Amino acid sequence: MKVLVADKFEAEGIAGLKQIGCQVTQDVDLSGDSLRDALNNGIEVLVVRSTQVTADMLANAPSLKLIIRAGSGYNTIDIAAARAKNIDVANCPGMNATAVAELAMGLMLAIDRRIVDNANDLRKGVWNKKEYSKALGLKGRTLGVVGLGKIGYLIAQRAKAFEMKLVYSDVIRNENAEAVLGIAKVEFEALLKTADFVTLHVPLTDDTRHLFNDQKFAMMKPTAVLINCSRGEVVDSDALVRALDSGKLRGAGLDVYDKEPGASDTAFGDPAGKCMKVYGTHHIGASTDQAQLAVAEEVVNIVEHFQKTGDTLHCVNA
Repeated sequence: MKVLVADKFEAEGIAGLKQIGCQVTQDVDLSGDSLRDALNNGIEVLVVRSTQVTADMLANAPSLKLIIRAGSGYNTIDIAAARAKNIDVANCPGMNATAVAELAMGLMLAIDRRIVDNANDLRKGVWNKKEYSKALGLKGRTLGVVGLGKIGYLIAQRAKAFEMKLVYSDVIRNENAEAVLGIAKVEFEALLKTADFVTLHVPLTDDTRHLFNDQKFAMMKPTAVLINCSRGEVVDSDALVRALDSGKLRGAGLDVYDKEPGASDTAFGDPAGKCMKVYGTHHIGASTDQAQLAVAEEVVNIVEHFQKTGDTLHCVNA
């Protein structure tokens, strides 16, 4: 099979694809028209991470059978257009869950202890122990998990080790998590009103787009902290900045953004980026060596299974 990898990808993954008999081309600079043209070269499998895959590109890909998102989210791929062309779209769910959970915990700790501000002042030669001695602490605080999938579960597991109280909101009840972690299922609005930290782990859908807005922020404690390592568009950035600037929220830790740059862009214009109460990272939740190796191995597994059976593992547009 002819495989095009149009993003960064682990060398072990490239080697694995070749080992199962694939003809592999990798070009991390492909996007837009250049990717559209490349797909018209007998490509049967396309592997992407953050690169946009549009209906226009798929219209120019007569041999394409399978698109694999080397990660969990797939909102950068037009899955309806792919289905219309009988192209399967697969993702690699759960392969980066531990990495994302670790970052979410790191953001919670960093905000509570103001680690970034501490470090910045020390680098400027400023000693302000009195100011930075103010922190709530995590022990005994309530963590609200919105979406108790694999990532949400792993965060709750780690928060339990910090002796935090745990609640969650989800459309599905997770009785196993309740038994193992002692986490309680509550209504969404009840979670917002009681949680000291709220961490988001939901997919981007019509129902979750701007799920967190002015109305939802008004329900939260003024001492609460919001953590978003799921999808940027779940949070209305303008509303978040208003809540932070007005004192309705204590802080936010973001790895994803409502107005996020594309794969080839370097300018960042989301209003949350300039807010002093936001601790932000560059959408790197899944970017650990461990996570990327696991994702690469799963991509090879998906392609090999497709070659042998014609079926697509983790198909998201069946």
